[in-house]
Amino acid sequence: MITYQDLLAIGKSDKERMAFCYSAIEKHKTSQMYRTARIAEKYDAKQNVTINEYKKLIYDVTGRAVHDPTGDGFKLVSARFPFFVDQRVIYLLGNGVSWENEGTEDALGENFDNQLKYAAHVSLVDGEAYGFFNLDHVDVFKYTEYVPMYDEETGALRAGIRFWQLDENRPLRAVLYEEDGYTGYMWKDGEGEVRSDKQAYIIKATKPSDEEDVIYEGENYPTFPIVPFFSNRDPQKRQSVLVGSRESIDCYDLMKSGFANTVEEASYIYWAIQNAPGMTDSDLVEFVDKMKKLHAAVTEDQGAKVDAHSVEAPTQSREAILTRLKDDLYEDFGAFDLRSIVSGATVTAQIKAAQMPLDMQATELEYNAIQFIQGILNLAGIEDNPTFTRDRLTNTTEEVNTVLMAAESLDDEYVTTKILNLLGDGDQIEEILERKDADELEMGGVLDEEIEEGMEEDMEEGTEDMPEDDAIQQIVDRLKALMEEL
Repeated sequence: MITYQDLLAIGKSDKERMAFCYSAIEKHKTSQMYRTARIAEKYDAKQNVTINEYKKLIYDVTGRAVHDPTGDGFKLVSARFPFFVDQRVIYLLGNGVSWENEGTEDALGENFDNQLKYAAHVSLVDGEAYGFFNLDHVDVFKYTEYVPMYDEETGALRAGIRFWQLDENRPLRAVLYEEDGYTGYMWKDGEGEVRSDKQAYIIKATKPSDEEDVIYEGENYPTFPIVPFFSNRDPQKRQSVLVGSRESIDCYDLMKSGFANTVEEASYIYWAIQNAPGMTDSDLVEFVDKMKKLHAAVTEDQGAKVDAHSVEAPTQSREAILTRLKDDLYEDFGAFDLRSIVSGATVTAQIKAAQMPLDMQATELEYNAIQFIQGILNLAGIEDNPTFTRDRLTNTTEEVNTVLMAAESLDDEYVTTKILNLLGDGDQIEEILERKDADELEMGGVLDEEIEEGMEEDMEEGTEDMPEDDAIQQIVDRLKALMEEL
């Protein structure tokens, strides 16, 4: 592992620093975590490494294992791994980040929510991801393209090298990020060169007057501008979430592929020819070919006999083991299985119980996401607290009815807000509350007009001739009637 102290130990010349960067990249590629991350990225792209490299072996008469080119058959790859990763990320971050201050979202860039989801996804797949705060937005680096350099004393990320290469025949490019700026390098045909001298992260251009040239001034951030996003808060467990699940995924894919191959093989018809010992292999091939084309055969010898046979594939045992493997994958990964709630009417308590494993995994992801966001906020000079609204499934009818039953004890604004959030119309809360206030104000004006008209009618009907108590009672009765009508 390359550390920040290793960087400090080298000289200041371009040649020494360039050689250090090239060596650090090569050493990074040989690490166990890098190799695991590369494999995990293939699984994330629905490229099961194990099954794609699978070859069926048979043994010859000498006992030597040889490849059977006709036995590989179907290679079915499932999308379990990317599905599990996406489910965890979207469950926590699908609704974006909520801020206490209005200006925070604009300061971090309009694409921050998407970059945060991408960083979370990369951290789960690779084990670590890195967010580079680039003045007004965040760029995300993967572990397979970035060499982190942590401080041996504090454990903080103090430097790093981002590298990329389109293919083996193209130049290798890299950028060395340090606290006081960044430098670009390139290697082609074994020769390295400095592509860009060290420059500050923030460049400000000023022009004192029309006659004078533009003045460029550079400045840096208070700390290193790249923040790590970890897959686990425990440093000893920072690794791809594929670890521990790969074997089960491989077993599921191999079993499903074997099931399909068995069914295909069982669909063949086997011919048993009796009393025809003179037929050679070429005769048998010709016989089968004619049966496929003509679906009929003629036997010249009266004792010859042709029988068709088929084999029934064992499906029940295969289906049982596939179901068991699928259940184990959901359980081991802490994923939410929709099959657990689709049968019959499901109450909210049952849904919450089914989502509990996913909630536990999302809580760990939330902790790491907050640490990442706070690091970005510190670089941007912003004080705020991020919160998340998890994308939970609920029995909406049950939840709405619960709110309505308690509506008499709650204010109108809370009831309206709660119901709209449950119905997924939270973005219309402010508009509907304003419209509701306007309607109530208009109804109040109508009520006042009708009360006045009622009082005028009572006066016109000669209530002045009645005893004072009777006249007042009649007016009260009319007001009650008007209120009931409204």
